[in-house]
Amino acid sequence: MTALTQTLGILGAGKVGTGLARQALLAGYRVLIAASGDPKNIDLIISVMAPGAVAASAAQVTAESDLIVLSVPLHKFRSLDPAALAGKHVVDTMNYWRDTNGEMPELEDAPSSSEMVLAHLPGALLAKSLNHIGYHELELDARPTGSPDRRALAVASDHNTTRAIVLEFVERLGFDGVDAGALANGTALEPGTPIFTGTFDMAGIEKELLAQLDAGVERQLSASLG
Repeated sequence: MTALTQTLGILGAGKVGTGLARQALLAGYRVLIAASGDPKNIDLIISVMAPGAVAASAAQVTAESDLIVLSVPLHKFRSLDPAALAGKHVVDTMNYWRDTNGEMPELEDAPSSSEMVLAHLPGALLAKSLNHIGYHELELDARPTGSPDRRALAVASDHNTTRAIVLEFVERLGFDGVDAGALANGTALEPGTPIFTGTFDMAGIEKELLAQLDAGVERQLSASLG
């Protein structure tokens, strides 16, 4: 991949999507953003909120992007096209908020929100990341490589290449990327966890990941032992 010509596609033109777009543009990505409906409907929003990004159709985003960001409200995950995202490197930034998303029986039956999304998009090469930072912090907390106060963000995926691409993306946005292993480990990044509510450097987030994953193993053992 060539850094200056790599294309980032964002499905969702809200605060998170446009915040990511601004940082990605600074990092040298070509950025396409799609919302539901005609791209002309978001032209003005994109020109104001993410100058330099291109309002596009979802079909153009999925066809032309090297990495695709899912940034729609979580309860709309079933509107995502499984065929269009099959074989694509995809990063899930979505979180569950009861007030916004309402009751989601599918989530209650899934090990994690990202695994619920993957069940709908079985062909996608899915990673979980960028859900544990506020959209405004993407700009405020970004730092050059090597900065002593550089914030870290974790990336979980079952696919090594996808995980590496998303880790590179995180680094280019201005953060230290931390390998969180398998997609199932994304539970350690969800709302209510220390990683979600806190701010950590690389060593700190690695420590929290180990602690949360160890706790998860203990819970599983306790359940299996009755």
